[in-house]
Amino acid sequence: MLRSFVHPLSLTALGAIFIVLLMTIFPTETLGSSLRGLSIWWHVLFPALFPFFVISELLLGFGIVHFFGKLLDPLMRPLFRLPGIGGFVVTMGYISGYPVGARLTAQLWEQRLVNRAEGERLVAFTTTSDPIFLIGAVSVGFFQNAALAPILAAAHYGSGLIIGLLMRFHDRHAPSSSEKKISDAAGVRNARRKSRIAEALKAMHEARLLDGRGLGRLLQDSVESALRLMIVVGGLVVFFSVVMEMLTHAGIVEALAEALRYLFHLIGLPAPLADAGIIGFFEVTLGARAAGTAGTGLMHQAAIAAWVLSWGGLSVHAQIASLLSKTDLRYRPFFLSRILHGFLAMALVYLLWGWMAP
Repeated sequence: MLRSFVHPLSLTALGAIFIVLLMTIFPTETLGSSLRGLSIWWHVLFPALFPFFVISELLLGFGIVHFFGKLLDPLMRPLFRLPGIGGFVVTMGYISGYPVGARLTAQLWEQRLVNRAEGERLVAFTTTSDPIFLIGAVSVGFFQNAALAPILAAAHYGSGLIIGLLMRFHDRHAPSSSEKKISDAAGVRNARRKSRIAEALKAMHEARLLDGRGLGRLLQDSVESALRLMIVVGGLVVFFSVVMEMLTHAGIVEALAEALRYLFHLIGLPAPLADAGIIGFFEVTLGARAAGTAGTGLMHQAAIAAWVLSWGGLSVHAQIASLLSKTDLRYRPFFLSRILHGFLAMALVYLLWGWMAP
């Protein structure tokens, strides 16, 4: 009986009831936090992510992804144990920011271009902040120091690539995705005799033929799919904005911050950074802003900002979990990789500070 009571779903239900009770006690704060979350989605996330979602759908339909997959296969397999198509996901994920990498990985899984192990490796190190947010919002906006961008970028993206190298050992006994590819489906057997560019063009052409949709239908499907995903993203942002506000008014955020302050004191980190760490645990934008205004010394503030960016916040985690729920990819490897990514990014800030300090 006790085991069934403490089941994760039961704890989730109790947490939901607790949040609802807080919402009835603080209705004004609930409305205000909802509007703030909606404003972030509409003014920041929608214009930043929607074009990339549409473009990624179009590139898949046109076969561009298969083109890059053929070209990058000799690089991706020995380094990351991924098919070459993964190189396109890495590029788009690092340029576009979370959750584009997970979205593209889910699409490749649906098309049977990656298997479960490869998809989990790919999501683990392509969930990163986009450069515009890292440079414009964090370095310039929150820290008011553009010279901080290189070290933040080196720590954040460098540790992400380290995660990719480490994840090649994830599920090491899993077979690689079958290389039937599009060209095998068309009966091509002598691809090795051709140049790699010719192979890539052939794969792109065959992928386009197999897709079969006209430009108008492809564009319509891309917009509809992107809109559905943006609605999910927006709902999660508003939800976590409300949860964060309710936990703050209930004193839970302050209690967690106090415990983290004690831990920081023990390991020699400035205690005021604990607030940024706790806030960033829930939401990346608010956490990065808190790191920029902590006033504890630029090096330590940059380190905690790197952790916040690499962990991603529970709001981003919820977006990734929502995308993975439609596949057989597991959330646990992603969760563990986020923890490791955060601490690696912090360590790189301290290691690189002597050479790249602004």
